[in-house]
Amino acid sequence: MPEQSNDYRVVVFGAGGVGKSSLVLRFVKGTFRDTYIPTIEDTYRQVISCDKSVCTLQITDTTGSHQFPAMQRLSISKGHAFILVYSITSRQSLEELKPIYEQICEIKGDVESIPIMLVGNKCDESPNREVESSEAEVLARKWKCAFMETSAKMNYNVKELFQELLTLETRRNMSLNIDGKRSSKQKRTDRIKGKCILM
Repeated sequence: MPEQSNDYRVVVFGAGGVGKSSLVLRFVKGTFRDTYIPTIEDTYRQVISCDKSVCTLQITDTTGSHQFPAMQRLSISKGHAFILVYSITSRQSLEELKPIYEQICEIKGDVESIPIMLVGNKCDESPNREVESSEAEVLARKWKCAFMETSAKMNYNVKELFQELLTLETRRNMSLNIDGKRSSKQKRTDRIKGKCILM
């Protein structure tokens, strides 16, 4: 069965145990589980309304280990947007995102046109914090991506994370469309800011 053209693929990367599955499950199903079950790769679908049309958000939750480099490359080449998750309680988990980010750059080319979110999860565990938000913000600026801290456990900034990712996408899509030769009526429509609503 061919995938619909309005499927929007978001790929979630990060070290094992940072809470990738927890974030995705909290967003898609509204649930949270305390136990850690390693993921090989799971795909979830969530229907959203975007600019008066309905599209399907396809979220790929990847493995936290680097055992499957071919799967990782395939996920990057098929992805439209990326969420890079680390735990604020583990500096190591932030370090592990660097090679993934570099691989996204290598496969996708110009990352400025791709929505990428750097996400510090587990912000409910602030007393055990190893990564300051200011430090992650510096890295996000360097990587030309957006940054947010979340807590899947407390359901903090989870919906906002996906909303922000879609906002980045509509902004970028619109600026790309305006560059092309369009009729003045279409240009006017483009200037009206696109909004995606999570249902």
